[in-house]
Amino acid sequence: MHGYTATIGLEIHVHLKTKTKMFSRSLNNPDEKTPNVNISPVDLAYPGTLPTINKKALEHMVRVGLAVNGTVANFTEFDRKNYFYPDIPKGYQISQYKYPVVSGGSVAGFDLTRIHLEEDTATSKHFGDHSLIDFNRAGAPLMELVTEPVLHTPQDVIHFARELQILLRYLGASDADIEKGQMRVEVNLSVSKDDTLGTKVEVKNIGSISAAGKAAEYEIQRQIEALEKGEILVQETRGWNDSTGTTFAQRSKENAKDYRYFPEPDLPKLYLHELFDLEAIKASLPELPQTKRARYQAQGIKDEDIEFFISNMQAADFLDVITGNLDQSEVLLAVNYISSDIAGLIAQGSATPGIYQTLNSEYFVKLIKMIKANELNSRGAKDILAMMIQNNEDPQALAEHHGLIQDNNPEKLLAIVEGVVAMFPEQVAEYRSGKEALIKFFVGQAMKETKGSGNPEILTELFEKVLKA
Repeated sequence: MHGYTATIGLEIHVHLKTKTKMFSRSLNNPDEKTPNVNISPVDLAYPGTLPTINKKALEHMVRVGLAVNGTVANFTEFDRKNYFYPDIPKGYQISQYKYPVVSGGSVAGFDLTRIHLEEDTATSKHFGDHSLIDFNRAGAPLMELVTEPVLHTPQDVIHFARELQILLRYLGASDADIEKGQMRVEVNLSVSKDDTLGTKVEVKNIGSISAAGKAAEYEIQRQIEALEKGEILVQETRGWNDSTGTTFAQRSKENAKDYRYFPEPDLPKLYLHELFDLEAIKASLPELPQTKRARYQAQGIKDEDIEFFISNMQAADFLDVITGNLDQSEVLLAVNYISSDIAGLIAQGSATPGIYQTLNSEYFVKLIKMIKANELNSRGAKDILAMMIQNNEDPQALAEHHGLIQDNNPEKLLAIVEGVVAMFPEQVAEYRSGKEALIKFFVGQAMKETKGSGNPEILTELFEKVLKA
């Protein structure tokens, strides 16, 4: 980067998973498509209405704070953040300023500054010469996480955002689905040739984690090119245009004083250590991603398979259910069939993501043991697994019914091998002249003769013996 170092901090907003909104009893439903259905006088800021605090949202915040090893405040309060925008019905947002719920902590090895709780705005929708506002989102509980400026590359941005997304899903705090607007990433970035921080630019309107990485990459290059030309960068907010892969100027960056923060007079002060039993909450936390990674590594599972299970909690839960009934080699075999074959059937639409909750774990263990005992070959095992997913039947019964029990009898298979050799004299001559890759052709023909039940390893050995005789 021409001697420049990028310094990056992230602000990430996440919708918390609650039944109702942050300060009203309206439904908090990100899947609602009809505009202005989940609204109330509180959400619309009717005169005389008063907010009430959603305790579940606070509990989510405490759980997140404990999971990231942050400091959960005892005293906290809400503040009014004053600014005018059409999607802010009150003319201010209820947020937090001096006393966030969580201070410090880290995610993916990157230090956090704070995590605070606020309400979301409504949604503006623009139609050429006019705009409309949907208030369904107004007042949804919103967690804002701010990192220290300790990230330096676009890869850091992507890694942090993905790890946070996974952590929130493990905790049940949020689905963090960016496509549904449940997680929004904003990149604060500057470049400099020394330890002095450069002029910070904030990039907003980023629609995916990969786009956040692209926005950081573009902005690093843009700022370096500007400085190399002798231009002066200004502190500003820029938007991200995903179709062009560029950022564009939106407005000058506001400072805290521009918002005229002051404590929210209609809400009580909170003492979280009295409201919640922090030790009990900490003890109730699930196994977190980093702990799960270490456990899987100790089991000898490959890194790429580990990341599949870390990102797919239902698959990981299924693996954990069956692990106690398998030895280590069988576990690794099971990992392959879960992460490759079942995942492949889900990708093809032959199974739903919920299959891990309905597939009979005892039958799956039995299937793995049959494969390990050479009772099934690879093709037969795949066929039986597909049938099990459709009908949830005993693999032993399926194998017997469909004639898929593997034939390991060398004497019986030898007769088939000799028959195939007699059927293809030209290919035999080619093999003997040096085209040894034809061994796969012969084994394939023998597998057809056995209707898939022949042991391909034994067949390969027998063909090599007969053809080289």
